[in-house]
Amino acid sequence: MIYFNNAATSWPKPESVYQAVDTFFRNSGMNPGRSGSGKSMDAARMVFAGREEVADFFGVNDSAHIVFNSGATESLNTVIKAVLKRGDHVITSKMEHNSVLRPLERLKIEKAIEVDYIDIDPESAEVDYQGIINAVKDNTRLIVISHASNVLGTVNDLKKIGEIAAAEKILFLVDAAQTAGVIPIDVEELKIDFLAVPGHKSLFGPPGVGALYVRDPKTLLPLKEGGTGTNSLSITQPEIMPDYLEAGTLNTPGIIGLAAGIKFIKNEGLARIHQREMTLLERLIAGLTDLPEIKLYGKKETKNRTAVTAFNHQGLSSNQLAFKLQQEYDIQLRGGLHCAPLLHQSLGTDKTGMLRLSPGYFNTEAEVNEFLNILETCK
Repeated sequence: MIYFNNAATSWPKPESVYQAVDTFFRNSGMNPGRSGSGKSMDAARMVFAGREEVADFFGVNDSAHIVFNSGATESLNTVIKAVLKRGDHVITSKMEHNSVLRPLERLKIEKAIEVDYIDIDPESAEVDYQGIINAVKDNTRLIVISHASNVLGTVNDLKKIGEIAAAEKILFLVDAAQTAGVIPIDVEELKIDFLAVPGHKSLFGPPGVGALYVRDPKTLLPLKEGGTGTNSLSITQPEIMPDYLEAGTLNTPGIIGLAAGIKFIKNEGLARIHQREMTLLERLIAGLTDLPEIKLYGKKETKNRTAVTAFNHQGLSSNQLAFKLQQEYDIQLRGGLHCAPLLHQSLGTDKTGMLRLSPGYFNTEAEVNEFLNILETCK
């Protein structure tokens, strides 16, 4: 199989991730903080070590401000639904995933919040930074932006947006679903208040695990409350972090796998991983550009982007071509729509969809060449 759907979930995982999760299940499969056994204590130490790994990777000074959860969707919902109050104003973009758009649309009804969806700059394919500045109001409470588009791979300038937010005393939430693991992110340098991170994409962790960085827990109410394994005599949620935002049983094997993925990235080198993926992307874009029946979307340059590109075929719909490639050639990519409806509307692909290619660190140039040769014969 040739797997070009790493923007959805990275595959394969590093061998060290498989081994870490398997070892935990076989030897230490206890619930941290819920038992007096030695193995339970081992699990708690593993979770703490994983929290430290995540904190260090994103420049977080205090790992207690890293909250483990099911992934970026839960992180984004936690912040959006807890931070915004009736009548607040939010600035976001037309690049956003439904994990941002749908909670905001619900709150427009339930809390009468206002939302400005900022356009994408047609030249850079990045968000219109001046548009963000122009949208600021007295009641602007939150700016929420994807670090990179899950459709076009465009990387937004978080430093520029963070400075805008800090100058206006607006909370800044970043969706790092497409960049965590390939683009450096330092929450202090970029003035990020909340960082939503999935474990299963470029951090090489298993599905169902993620993390949320919270600068000031006082800005949030918990999305859920329940058992934490600490202060169990109290019928109210503990105020100490991370327990304040971590009710319920943690996905301990997922956290251990996520930590192993981060260690792999540190050993390989973030820059090396990104450069390898960009080399594959450059070859894909060059090959697609040479095919007359192919229409590419977004910019062709690989500067300020992740290893994601999107295209359509003049003779086949996106879903038809995706199905053909999967069934006849065992090539996995994603056709159709990509949970970014406003971006599809902006690109004029909301009716047709498009095919998304997202090579990863474990793909090869030989696979890219094979894909391009096969695509040239598809009618």
